[in-house]
Parts: sequence; C-alpha cells; structure tokens
Amino acid sequence: MSLSAGSSADKPVIRSRRSRFALLSVGTVLASVLANTVFYFVASLVVAYDSEFLPLASVGGAIIMTLSAGIVAVPLYAALLRFTRNPARNFTWLAAVVFVLTLIPVFTYIPTVPGWTSAQSAILVSMHIIAAYVIVRGLTLKAS
Repeated sequence: MSLSAGSSADKPVIRSRRSRFALLSVGTVLASVLANTVFYFVASLVVAYDSEFLPLASVGGAIIMTLSAGIVAVPLYAALLRFTRNPARNFTWLAAVVFVLTLIPVFTYIPTVPGWTSAQSAILVSMHIIAAYVIVRGLTLKAS
C-alpha cells in the first residue's frame, strides 16, 4: 500500500481555501474602490476640484487607479501565501514600500499638472492611504 502526497481528501480543503481567498480578494478590491469613491464625493464637499486637474476631474480616475492597485495586489499576495512563511508580514512591508513609491509622483509631477492645488494633492494622498489600508487589511485578514 502506498501513500500519495496529494490525496483526494485534501482537495475539498484546498478548494475551500481558494474559494475563500477568491471571495476575500473580490470583496477587498470592491471595498477599496467603494471607500475611495465615497471619499472622492465627501472630499468634493470640502475641496472644490478644478476641472483642469485631470487626476480628480471625475470619479472614474479614482475608481480605475484604485481598481488597478487591487488587481495587482491580489495575485502578489496569493504568491506570497504560496511561497513564503509569513505572507501577511511580507505583504505589509512590500505594500509600505510601494505606497511610498506611489507618493513620489504626487509630490513631484502632480504639482506641475494644470489646475493643481495643495488641497487636491492632500485628497490624492488621502486616497492612496485609504486604498493601501483597505487592500492590506482586507487581504491579510484571517478568518475568526
């Protein structure tokens, strides 16, 4: 009698973990998009967006940029889950580095964009913080 490493009894557990991760991933990406969309509209009550300032000209830009960050984060975290011993810690550190790197254009290039104001830059930085927090927290969340 031989024992195989990947018995059929393990498959429901693996499928369950994958479907949980898939649901968690979709929920996290949608939550980050929703959070930034709500913030976009709430912030517009406080800061008048200049129509020439393309990064905040419409909510579509915020949605696309947040969605793209989430879509990149999900397979990255999935790879860390598979290949590292401490994926949540590694992902959090990697996300922190990426977060800092994404702020570089906000402080260097964005002030040269027509219609720019410091208040609008503060909105962009806040949206980066919101997306980073929701994505990192959502993906690294453990089931109770």
